[in-house]
Amino acid sequence: MDRLQKILSAAGVCSRRQAEEFLRNGRVAVNGAAASLGDRADPETDRITLDGRPVRFPAKKLYLMLHKPRGVVTTLSDEKGRPSVADLVSGCGGRVYPVGRLDMDSEGLLLLTSDGALAQRMTHPSHRIEKEYSVTVTGRLEGCEARLAALRTLEDGSSIAPARVRTVAERNGRRILSVVICQGLNRQVRRMCALAELRVERLVRIREGGLELGGLQPGHWRFLTGEERDRLLLP
Repeated sequence: MDRLQKILSAAGVCSRRQAEEFLRNGRVAVNGAAASLGDRADPETDRITLDGRPVRFPAKKLYLMLHKPRGVVTTLSDEKGRPSVADLVSGCGGRVYPVGRLDMDSEGLLLLTSDGALAQRMTHPSHRIEKEYSVTVTGRLEGCEARLAALRTLEDGSSIAPARVRTVAERNGRRILSVVICQGLNRQVRRMCALAELRVERLVRIREGGLELGGLQPGHWRFLTGEERDRLLLP
């Protein structure tokens, strides 16, 4: 429950000072009863009016993180009937859109939101949002970190910024690499690995900007915390 002057201000109807004046003049009602200065209400359950007209509130913006599993496409619908990320987050309470992409064979952190301005900012190349991937590879392992970090173009001539690459673990002829990039070209990490004579067995995005996948299990999602959301919204 919030004070009415705060509610009216948050709805964009007026400033808090103007709302106080409206309340003193009997222009505000809650559930049909005239309201007074200092009264409180719940904008989600109470009917609040100003001069008899309902006060409209902007839709609440949604921000959530999904651990996209392998075999799921990053679209809201798929003409081939394949499972999509929209199926996995259908219970989030609103329509959300993926920020960027993960190809069908890749896994990991995918941000979804109803905030179009945020999505545009995070995907615009000028903001250089870091993305970190855990990549399990086989093939020509000796010196692969240096080969990946040295790449400046892909096979089609597209320019790429230097990646940061380090080995996390190695066993049974496989190496797990941490690959950090700040671009989002189509299948970029897989294409880089192919140029470095590596075969990708598993690719998981574990971080995007300041968001970390942590222990979120494949196919599960959660809303961002207030701190995570505020961090994303900073210019």
